Amino acid sequence: MMNYLQRIGRSLMLPVAVLPAAAILMGIGYWMDPSGWGEGNPVAAFLIAAGESLVSGPSMGLLFAIGVALGMAKERDGSAALSGLVAFLVVTHLLSTDSVALLTSTDPENVNAAFGSIQTQFIGILSGIVAAMMYNRFSHVQLPAAFAFFSGKRLVPIMTAAFMLVISAVLFIVWPFVYSGLVTFGTWISNLHYVGAGVYGFFNRLLIPTGLHHALNSVFWFDVAGINDIANFWSGSGEKGITGMYQAGFFPVMMFGLPAAALAMYHTAKTKRKKQTASLLLAAGFASFFTGVTEPFEFAFMFVAPVLYVIHAVLTGLSLAIAAYFQWTAGFGFSAGLIDFILSSRLPLANQPWMLLVQGLGFAVVYYALFRFTIVKFNLMTPGREEENDEEKVPEDTENAQDKSKYTAMAAMIYDGLGGDRNVVSIENCVTRLRVEVKNMAQVDQTKIKRTGIPGINVVSNHNIQVIIGPHVQFVADEIEKIRTR
Repeated sequence: MMNYLQRIGRSLMLPVAVLPAAAILMGIGYWMDPSGWGEGNPVAAFLIAAGESLVSGPSMGLLFAIGVALGMAKERDGSAALSGLVAFLVVTHLLSTDSVALLTSTDPENVNAAFGSIQTQFIGILSGIVAAMMYNRFSHVQLPAAFAFFSGKRLVPIMTAAFMLVISAVLFIVWPFVYSGLVTFGTWISNLHYVGAGVYGFFNRLLIPTGLHHALNSVFWFDVAGINDIANFWSGSGEKGITGMYQAGFFPVMMFGLPAAALAMYHTAKTKRKKQTASLLLAAGFASFFTGVTEPFEFAFMFVAPVLYVIHAVLTGLSLAIAAYFQWTAGFGFSAGLIDFILSSRLPLANQPWMLLVQGLGFAVVYYALFRFTIVKFNLMTPGREEENDEEKVPEDTENAQDKSKYTAMAAMIYDGLGGDRNVVSIENCVTRLRVEVKNMAQVDQTKIKRTGIPGINVVSNHNIQVIIGPHVQFVADEIEKIRTR
């Protein structure tokens, strides 16, 4: 199970890598025009629209559908990515408010609000998993001559669409109960005062992977249960020290806690990977601090190290409870980053907002210490710590090789040493190595593979072997893929 979650996590790294830039664009646009969100500033409107095109819920769901499908498929093939897109479009269109209204002969205004929140990250990940399963199962199926055109990879999107009909039918029944249950739960915990704020913070983070945190947020931030925390705080129509309690505790986490966690991941990354890992963590940490957008960082570790994500959820709940107990308040219109902190700290209902910065410094220490200790203690595969032996020496000629023919020859010898088509089930690559699933390890000729000059081989199990190539592994993997598709 853990290996499966880590595969999902690795698959998400491709789409997650584009999100920090989008978040920063939105943050700069919002900073330029915080009240109009681009209505009075065309440059701000341009930046906000550009960033929102990737960070908004539907867009993230779509990116995750494609990324997971491509990463979980046995072969990095475009038809797998296309199937991920197909899966996401089928389920989100069938379960959209208008479609549900048509199917049930109901007025759109009376359709359960759950169907207005179907284009979530969870649906994107689910779509990608289904698409990858269909690719792995049907990409090499040969149909009878009359249907031969639809054989193989052309069959994958068709089977994906068909399977998503079943998924949609299940979600049609289940989704409203889950959504409505969260709203009811949120209404109940709102009566628990600062304890309720802490419980809300915990579940807010815990639900991020599903996208259902929006259902819980609606209870506290908007006027679903009469709280309307965001609007009341900004309009000054609430009670000082109370209004804003469901927002304030996020600032110490997003501005200090998560950047400190990113620093812990950088410090625990393997030496050879630090420079590469730093680019992702720096961008994600800065986006969290400056704009309060945390998904680019959270999705980088929530699947590969779920224990860290649970710790993060607990600390978020603790932060909200502490801020609510002492009645330190600040609010946000975009998210709990530096921009909103500065803008909200001078509002009438802001109560000792600078104490949130003091709390944030304390949480930075706690986040860093807990994340670093947990990563090292349990050898968690956070970014930069993927399975790799730091002692492995990548030969200089391989490290600097640019000659495509060399990769072609190396790929041919490695693939032959693995047993070729008769023995290789699947091949994928990470940053430095090929991860290969074989039918029979006895048919693998390790001596032949090592003659290519590779740094080493790691036999994981009776059916899994890793061939360590070095930083140019992608080029070898691409050449092997060409051999397999001939």
